[in-house]
Amino acid sequence: MSNSRVSHPLFARLFARASVALDRAGAAEHRRRLVAGLRGRVVEVGAGNGRMFAHYPSEVDAVLAVEPEPWLRAAARSAAEHAPVPVTVTDGLAEALPVADASVDAVVMSLVLCSVPDQSVALREAYRVLRPGGWLRFYEHVAAGTPGLRRTQRVVDATCWPLLCGGCHTGRDTVSAIVAAGFSVVRLDRFRFPPGRLPRRRHRTCSAPRSGPEASSGARRGRPGRATPDGELNRR
Repeated sequence: MSNSRVSHPLFARLFARASVALDRAGAAEHRRRLVAGLRGRVVEVGAGNGRMFAHYPSEVDAVLAVEPEPWLRAAARSAAEHAPVPVTVTDGLAEALPVADASVDAVVMSLVLCSVPDQSVALREAYRVLRPGGWLRFYEHVAAGTPGLRRTQRVVDATCWPLLCGGCHTGRDTVSAIVAAGFSVVRLDRFRFPPGRLPRRRHRTCSAPRSGPEASSGARRGRPGRATPDGELNRR
């Protein structure tokens, strides 16, 4: 029985169609890079319709895919049947993951941190479930690099965009939120997507490890980092 009480049936169907087109335009490669090198137990937060499942490497023992939207969750369960690794799809929220403390090797978030009500709460929960040395991997669209586009993002985020797109906000400073949550960002890629089209949203992928954690890359649970001009974030 569902307990997350999240329902965006129209957006869910549009997202499912759009995700196929975006994968053909290059998003599939970003997904592959995002999860490359992962192993052990993984929690994917906001799994959507399961487009990430096909890219998990064989070293991953199991994926728990958390998706609160009922229509997307059903689509994810269908996708899980064809995944190269064991995937269990469950109801749940980013703010209350059904996972024990320090019990997983990686948390994956793809186009999730733009739509959660409070990034800090969701990131604290990711930090909680990661074992020391575990990884947070994320792929998000974020604040634009130019003042004009940032102004546009502020307008649409304050008006129609979240209503039409399942709570999505286009202009969040996601990297700062990750660092504030206690992660140490060790790789950060910035890019516009889809390529060759206007307007284009700026994306980031990142790996962040947890000590003791694109856009494609990651962060480790540990000390905060600082940005360098090439987009990498180094540990202090």
